[in-house]
Amino acid sequence: MSNERPDDDLETLFDADIDREPTPRSQRLKRQFDLYVVAPARVAMTDWRAVLGTAIIAMYVLMGTVGVWLVDRPTSGDAPTLVPPFQNPNYILGTDTFGQPIGAQLIHATPDMFRMVFAGAVVSIGFAALVGVLSGFLRGSKIDTILMSITDIIITIPGLPLVIVLIAIFQPGDPYVIGVLLGLDNWPGLARTVRSQVLSIREESYVEASQIMGISTGTILRRDVLAQLMPYITVNAALASRRIIFESVGLYFLGILPFTTLNWGVMMNIAYEGNALSKPSMYHFLAFPLLTIFLMSFGLVLFSQGMDSVFNVRLRARHSSTIDDDGGPEP
Repeated sequence: MSNERPDDDLETLFDADIDREPTPRSQRLKRQFDLYVVAPARVAMTDWRAVLGTAIIAMYVLMGTVGVWLVDRPTSGDAPTLVPPFQNPNYILGTDTFGQPIGAQLIHATPDMFRMVFAGAVVSIGFAALVGVLSGFLRGSKIDTILMSITDIIITIPGLPLVIVLIAIFQPGDPYVIGVLLGLDNWPGLARTVRSQVLSIREESYVEASQIMGISTGTILRRDVLAQLMPYITVNAALASRRIIFESVGLYFLGILPFTTLNWGVMMNIAYEGNALSKPSMYHFLAFPLLTIFLMSFGLVLFSQGMDSVFNVRLRARHSSTIDDDGGPEP
């Protein structure tokens, strides 16, 4: 691991020369915007995984925002039952046994899915980052011992039974609550991984220098530790979102979560209970929710892989328009 903070690699490219006249504030802001916004966008455009993953996620975002305004919420009897897909322009993906357009169900299930994913990812990544950073930076202290003891206890508890018990107790209907309950099981493993990363970072010379200078622990954690962990945390946030989708859809499909909202898992459950596997006329009722889940998961995986390139400091500097070929600032 390098003895310099990644962000310092970018900033010192145009600030290291002490003989140069002070940089005007407007020019400095321009360079920072180029290095932290424009250059990452250029790097992403050169990686097909980042482009395709972002496009897929953007499509789902549009489904969950614009789509719900353009497409009426489906109700029973809106259309003929079991219309095959791609035969009626009004029901492109066909209809189910209740006469509800499948396309409209998929669209109106997307907002609640995003709410669950957001809540679950925030809880799992937030807990993991908080516990891992504090425990790693305060290695050997009572706080470290307490946090790791709690983490180890939760790791030993089987995840699925724990979630089922919590759902049975609270009977959640709100997507945010469901996401929080699912996220509670996902953070311990990541917390231990984050702690191991922090143990390496805290031994770097620039962290020791910050401590010698009397800089507060909070500032060191924010500026020196979290700055290096953000790429890792961001990538794992995408993977955590994927796990939340699979878990929520699986619990809805099994009937463990109450059917209080439209969900891709609910659609699959209804199709399965209606013997869609043995009736060719109902294949589309089961296939399109499965395809929706697969495509969403595929987009998140591609996005997380593409972020490896975006967070590469050297690549960002290479795609910057305010850094010259010698590594210094443009005149």
